[in-house]
Amino acid sequence: MSGWIIALIVIAIILVLTIWVIGMYNSLIGMRNRVGNSWAQVDVLLIPNLVEVVKGYATHESTVFEQVTKARAGVVEVANNPNSTLEQRAAAEQALTNAMVNLRAIVEAYPDLKANQNFLDLQGRLASLEDKIAYGRQFYNDTVLKYNNRIMQVPTNIIAGM
Repeated sequence: MSGWIIALIVIAIILVLTIWVIGMYNSLIGMRNRVGNSWAQVDVLLIPNLVEVVKGYATHESTVFEQVTKARAGVVEVANNPNSTLEQRAAAEQALTNAMVNLRAIVEAYPDLKANQNFLDLQGRLASLEDKIAYGRQFYNDTVLKYNNRIMQVPTNIIAGM
């Protein structure tokens, strides 16, 4: 009878350890997916049709509009490529940010544009969008930090190594 008790205890220990390992593995998978999702939330905040609103006011400034259009297309392309790296995504977003700075300089040169109600509304939406992008990046950084800490801590690092 004592052999059965020992066997049951061993089976119970193995079962508990198995459930613990599965739970830890599933937790790591969930955290890894949250990392991807948090970056995808930043991608969702791409600037829609900004150039079209401004184009009619400064047609001779086509280089700036082309930069914004190309930069936005670059961000969309990188966002839609599942093999793109974080560095590629950051570079594409930085190119868009730089193009937007140039666009703002154009706006400063055209007082009529600054007074246009559609553009004023757009500026408000753009400022809100930039805040959301900043928040999204911060959320992404926090999520990556939690994930990296988790996969480096003992005993999770054993499971993560597998």
